[in-house]
Amino acid sequence: MKKAICIGATKSNDGKTLLTTALLHHFKKDVSAFKCGPDYIDPQFHDAITGGHSVNLDGYLMNEEQLRWTFEHYHHNSFAVIEGVMGFYDGMDKGASAYDVAKSLHVPSVIVVDASGSYITIAAVIKGLLTFRDDHTIKGVILNKVSSSMHFSLLEKVIEEELPHIAVLGWIKKDLITLESTHLGLDLEHLDRELLALVSKEVLEHIDLELLMSLATFEPLHVKIYPFEKIPKIPQKLAIVHDANFSFLYHDNVNFLKEVFDEVVMVSAVNDEKCEADVLYIPGGYVETKEAYKRIENSHTFKHSVLEHAKNKPIYGECAGLIFLGKKIDEKPMLGLLDVEFSLQKRFKRMGYYDADFDGINTKGHAFHYSSPHDLANGYFPLVKRDNGENGVWKKDKVFGTYLHTFFRTNPHLIKQYFS
Repeated sequence: MKKAICIGATKSNDGKTLLTTALLHHFKKDVSAFKCGPDYIDPQFHDAITGGHSVNLDGYLMNEEQLRWTFEHYHHNSFAVIEGVMGFYDGMDKGASAYDVAKSLHVPSVIVVDASGSYITIAAVIKGLLTFRDDHTIKGVILNKVSSSMHFSLLEKVIEEELPHIAVLGWIKKDLITLESTHLGLDLEHLDRELLALVSKEVLEHIDLELLMSLATFEPLHVKIYPFEKIPKIPQKLAIVHDANFSFLYHDNVNFLKEVFDEVVMVSAVNDEKCEADVLYIPGGYVETKEAYKRIENSHTFKHSVLEHAKNKPIYGECAGLIFLGKKIDEKPMLGLLDVEFSLQKRFKRMGYYDADFDGINTKGHAFHYSSPHDLANGYFPLVKRDNGENGVWKKDKVFGTYLHTFFRTNPHLIKQYFS
């Protein structure tokens, strides 16, 4: 029987990624990784740990049947670990919280709780999580940043007395030795395999994995009907730019594009490869930083092939892809295929979900960027978030660029409208 667990927390930075990392490494030979929400960074780290492909589950960008289909479609192994987002209930106003995802999938949840500087109050915090919604799937807790075994004993005693129906699975000690000199999860290029093994061992040292696995039992939902619009096969070759700069690719987007197009190839701008295809997709990532720009500054063969491609073939650019298709960002020149310039801000300009109007068709997506556009009149139309339309989309001839990150399987009109 397949098993699955959703890792939640009371808030960000309480230890979700730490525990998820340890579990994925420990079970890496037979684990499927998932991430709640539209995040790109955590799934890349999941991939680096497991050697597989982490998949995003989003209750706002997918309806419930689509969410269930996606989970079942990609739960290939015996055990699935779903990393939550922010606090367990955060995002439920959009149906996009870890609570919503776990509830929709009927997957048990384990909450990581920061226990530093407290003991009795932790029971009150956990009780609040358990009573906030009756239909939650929380089965156990793991206590993080515990100062000693004596501290854990105090915590365990009060939780078991006050909340006898919740399992205390163990604890993670404060100030892990293996993390003193690393910033776990962000340095993908220099991932230390030996360090990762030590981190996993240290994190799981005081956690009852047998009990955790006993709680991870769930009944698969067996979605029988494909809950997405089917679109006709496109008899063309699609090139996807994928490298250290343009790395923000949802795994299901790649698979969906492979289902739709006759042929899909990966092209590297960083390696200065020539683009030879009928359609070009440039995803998000980084072009604006000093390091990222240096990697593509002299990619003359790639840039020339994209300029030639744009004369009569479609290009779809997303976030960093949008900027790359524009004139410049600050003083860094880009391709100039779209009549817009950008400047980098010190704080993120926009973050959140959007219901966008793409040529009269509602499109759901997520935007997160530090850049700010200029020249909004040139081919621009806004993304809408409540009454705010500061973000946008630009198009010129067959070149299309947007700040919006989307799931193509749930927005097939984008393929029909802008990939052909």
